[in-house]
Order: sequence, then structure tokens, then C-alpha cells
Amino acid sequence: MVSQAERREATVGAIRTAARKLFGARGFEATSIDDIAAKAGVAKGAVYHHFSSKEEIFERVLEDVQQELAARQMAVPPRSNDPADRIAAGALRYLLAACEPGTKQILLIDGPAVLGWTKWREIDMRYFGALAKAAIDGLLPNASLREKVATQHLLLGAIMEAALVCATAADPKNTARGLMTEFRKLLRGLV
Repeated sequence: MVSQAERREATVGAIRTAARKLFGARGFEATSIDDIAAKAGVAKGAVYHHFSSKEEIFERVLEDVQQELAARQMAVPPRSNDPADRIAAGALRYLLAACEPGTKQILLIDGPAVLGWTKWREIDMRYFGALAKAAIDGLLPNASLREKVATQHLLLGAIMEAALVCATAADPKNTARGLMTEFRKLLRGLV
């Protein structure tokens, strides 16, 4: 027998899965609660029972995307002992994943617009800020905390700018590779 908690979890999961597909394919504005309910196979009332708004659903979807991208980063064993090479390789993986059409729409196009820059950045820092902190600790083991925090913010800014450039490029993958060649030079200048 299925418990109430299991039914709730299944319904919420179906809503989030449907919303992610729709937000990724159509964008936030072109997706309605009715669309999400129909794709999830639930009544519109069920959507509102679990989520107060389309924005709340979107925030959960964006959080899922960020969590998955961060997990992908952690799942790849390092190919180099050089911290700069590891950071550049991780940044390239991030750019390539962030430029996938559905991910790009949710993460880079709608994310800041729907949630606002502050909330979007808070979510980004929760996942990629933590990865960047660990990477900078490895790159600059003897630096002061102030230097590490400043470097972390500067490198995250560079990676985000690269993501935005790739998101609008005609050939995002080659653009990402070219940008990361130069990013690697930037990292080498830090050590």
C-alpha cells in the first residue's frame, strides 16, 4: 500500500519533471500552470496544492539543475594534479553542460530574470560557490582568506561571463573551448 508521503513525493516529482521539460523547451513565460499540470498528468489544483506559484516551481527546477550540474562536476575524477588544470577542466565541463538547450534556458536565460539576480546568485553560490572555494583552496593554499575569497568571486565572474557568451554563440561548444584556453592562461598567472 502506497503511503500519503509516497503519493505526495510522486506528485511533486511529476510536477517538477514536467515543469523542467517545459521550462527548458519553451521558457518560463510561454509555460503555464495548465501546461505543467497536463504534462505531469495531474489536476491544476494538485499543482497549487504543492506549489504556491509558477515562480516557486521554477525555483525548485533551477535548484535541481544547479544540483545536477554540481554533482556532475564532483563525479569526474581529476585527470591532472595541477590545480589550474583541474579548475579549467571543471569550468569547461560546466560551460558545455550550461549550454545544453534546456539547461541554458533555465539556468542562464530565465533564472536571473524570473528569480532576480540576488536569489539566482544565492542558488549559484550554494553549489558552484562551494566548488569554487575548494578549487581556490587547492590553487592558492598559502593565500590569506581575503585573497582566496576575492579570487573566488573574480573567477566565478569570469566563468559566468563565459557562460553567457557561450549561451549566445553560434557554436557554443567551440566558443567554450576557446574561452577555456584563455581562462587557463589567466589561472596560470595566479600561481
